[in-house]
Amino acid sequence: MTAPETSTTTPVGSARPGLPSARGPARRAGLPVVLAVAVTVVLWASAFIGVRAAGHDYAPGSLALGRQLAGSLGLTAVVAVRWLRSGHRPVLPRGRVLAGVLAWGVGWFSLYNLALNAAEQHLDAGTTALLVNVAPVLVAVLAGVLLGEGFPRRLLVGMASAFAGVAIIAAATSSGERDVVGVALGLTAAVLYAAGATSQKRLLAHVDALTMTWVGCLAGTVALLPFAPALAADAAAAPPSSTWAVVLLGLGPTAVAFTTWGYALSRLSAGRAAATTYLVPPLVVVLSWLVLAEVPAPVTFAGGALCLAGGAVATLPGRRVAPVPAVPAARA
Repeated sequence: MTAPETSTTTPVGSARPGLPSARGPARRAGLPVVLAVAVTVVLWASAFIGVRAAGHDYAPGSLALGRQLAGSLGLTAVVAVRWLRSGHRPVLPRGRVLAGVLAWGVGWFSLYNLALNAAEQHLDAGTTALLVNVAPVLVAVLAGVLLGEGFPRRLLVGMASAFAGVAIIAAATSSGERDVVGVALGLTAAVLYAAGATSQKRLLAHVDALTMTWVGCLAGTVALLPFAPALAADAAAAPPSSTWAVVLLGLGPTAVAFTTWGYALSRLSAGRAAATTYLVPPLVVVLSWLVLAEVPAPVTFAGGALCLAGGAVATLPGRRVAPVPAVPAARA
């Protein structure tokens, strides 16, 4: 009679040896983490410009599929090189962890990109970036509920400020139905971003950043395959510059930036990692002005400032005040 087989799957929420716990304290950010964050911010900012530029020749679905195909090929090449150099096959997640990674990949690499690409069909790159970066506030909310990272009063204040900013942006762009749709799509992308970052933080306790990004990107690519006929048609008609923009979106902001993001997220709290992306909107506005000659309306800047300020209040660590030592009572 054989002994019952025991499962080797680690429950979500508990740490596996060698990987950081999703609920444990985040490590102090060292130089590699800072560099990973910097690479992520720059490449993600460039993504808004690339999507806006390629969006003139590629529909949202075909653009998303083309980007993920390029990203999947790039990540597969990196994984293959690592396999050949180390002599060890990649350790793939199993069971519930694999299901979580696949769902995360479909949500972020497929649905998020569809919403983002569609939003930039209606809004300029800077305005879209300001809307999407409401996500850190949502990440902080989800991390407080699901990851036990806290739910302080400042989070509520930050939420109020951020969503007041969203209302201002919506009012500033409400001159036509297309703009309202763009705002809704931008907020949809923010929600998907927040859900993706929060679930990724939990899953990184069980799988390394590169493997998770690779498997997730493949899952997102498969989910986007219904857009293959549209991709073929758009690629045949698009100029080479737009096609190269799609390829570079897959290699840089997808393959490289999502890997560096996962590395940083595995070493920072979800809220703190999301807070680092506050640098993305100002960088997008500058790049959009230089490359696309697009600048958001002044009222949009005001709404964006409220969004970013709300996010900072909600997620950046507050200054701790040292307790005042008690003065002993005077003796008679």
